[in-house]
Amino acid sequence: MTAPLITFKAGRCDLDTSSSPYKVKPLPDAGYVSLYYEDELIKFCWRKRDTLLEEAELDLVMVPADGGFIPYEYTTTPQPTSKTNGRIFVLKFASSSQRHLFWLQSKPQGDASHFSPRDRELGDIVHRILQGDEFDVSAAIDYLRGMNGSRDDDDDEAMEDAEGQGSATRQRHGSGGAGAGATGGDVREEGEESREGGSDGARAPPNDATDASAAVQRFLSSISGANIPSSSVQRQHADIPYPYLNHLLPSSITVSMINEASEDSIDSFLNYLPPSIIIMAAEAPSDDNSTAEPDAKAVEAAKAALSMSQKRALVTRVLRSPQFHQALGALTMALRDGGLPTIADALGVNIENGGYIQQGGMPLGGGLAVKAFVDGIIKSAKAQQN
Repeated sequence: MTAPLITFKAGRCDLDTSSSPYKVKPLPDAGYVSLYYEDELIKFCWRKRDTLLEEAELDLVMVPADGGFIPYEYTTTPQPTSKTNGRIFVLKFASSSQRHLFWLQSKPQGDASHFSPRDRELGDIVHRILQGDEFDVSAAIDYLRGMNGSRDDDDDEAMEDAEGQGSATRQRHGSGGAGAGATGGDVREEGEESREGGSDGARAPPNDATDASAAVQRFLSSISGANIPSSSVQRQHADIPYPYLNHLLPSSITVSMINEASEDSIDSFLNYLPPSIIIMAAEAPSDDNSTAEPDAKAVEAAKAALSMSQKRALVTRVLRSPQFHQALGALTMALRDGGLPTIADALGVNIENGGYIQQGGMPLGGGLAVKAFVDGIIKSAKAQQN
């Protein structure tokens, strides 16, 4: 695991939406938020202070530009929240209604209910990382530390409940951000400590994951070009918010399914993996200098050499790999950009009206296309069971 790009003190919050305005309740656990790259994907993690990064309770693979990290206040939320007893930020997604709220636990600069310039600067760094912006993160963090001046603000802030106040509004100054003293010390040192004593756990080896991602990318490339409209194609006027495929298939769900799957199902899952992954998992001899796919006989021999526990572990590693989630994100974008008819046809998924707008020749796009794709898969699966 590489050292985090940034780590700062923050706790999680519960959001009560049963009343108006919404009530935010900071939870008492002292924690860290960390962002880091793993195989070119951004990971957003929250963990308790006394745990390693590998043991994070919240571990999200972020699709670039899908996530945002912004102050939770009146101007950025549907419900009034202009006055809060705490500096609270929301991690939100363009592809779904999912939300995670965090309260900054480091000592504030001044009023604990106001976002200071340093708070906003930190939030801006986190937001830009999630958006996939190219900038010097280390230089930005050095600038952030410089905003601390000679003050010793690395102490923790006392926790208080936070509740929206309804009518009052306040002027906010500075460009969006987070975290008074929030870096919680040298983030690079903190990252090194997190890495020590940890292990790769159940994450897929780089070669396994890369091959899985490459297989999906080759599939998308094979059906791309003139058959899939570009993102500039005019879409239908009406659309719906709908999660990305990587949000619908988190490892917490897919891995539990693999653990409970029958042996026949596990064997069928192996058929969808790139042959080179199966060969490597079985440690079968191969020509390292050859770029050709292993022949069918070698692949079947490799499958036979694997025990059922090894097969489950192999499928699990692929499902947990960041590259798998990145591939799901790429497939989602292809669907949203007008590729539903071609992709559904290539996969043999029966989509209502062929994936086109009713009484029109335009393919479905946006959230409607992803929903139609998922509905088609569900319908196809039910038809096969009957």
